[in-house]
Amino acid sequence: MMAPMRIRIDAVDLPGLTRPASVDGKVPAHGNIHIAVQRRDRPAELLEPQPGDAPSATWTLECTTSSSPTGTEVKGPYVQDRLGRRFIYLSWGTVDESGTFTMFRRAKLMLDVIPADVLAAAARDGLLVGRLGLTDAQGGPLCGRVEPPHITWTAARAG
Repeated sequence: MMAPMRIRIDAVDLPGLTRPASVDGKVPAHGNIHIAVQRRDRPAELLEPQPGDAPSATWTLECTTSSSPTGTEVKGPYVQDRLGRRFIYLSWGTVDESGTFTMFRRAKLMLDVIPADVLAAAARDGLLVGRLGLTDAQGGPLCGRVEPPHITWTAARAG
């Protein structure tokens, strides 16, 4: 049986609107940086892009849960499913003067590392909350696989 659930991503510590080129020249400079949630199988479809200098950013994703032999399965339009691993993509991009978003990096919020009891409680109570900072150790946009302790997942009652 499928049950509705929301996932709310609460992000703080955004890295700013600009990123200088790396000293070695391997990473180019970026300007007017924004971040958004990427829709599954539609990389150009982004949910609520936020400027990189915002004090915080919050996204709420509609999804469904179901019980399976391996635990609680989460599905939804913004939940990626690759090789049996579920995650949410946060896409970093630049926005030009015409408003076009061009992705340059992504962060993968891994859902399969959420403790089973937290995920089961979120499925029961209707809300899963992920809290994270979006600036990496070098002061740039956080990318790559994001797992605890870099993100904290909690269950809450949907309001």
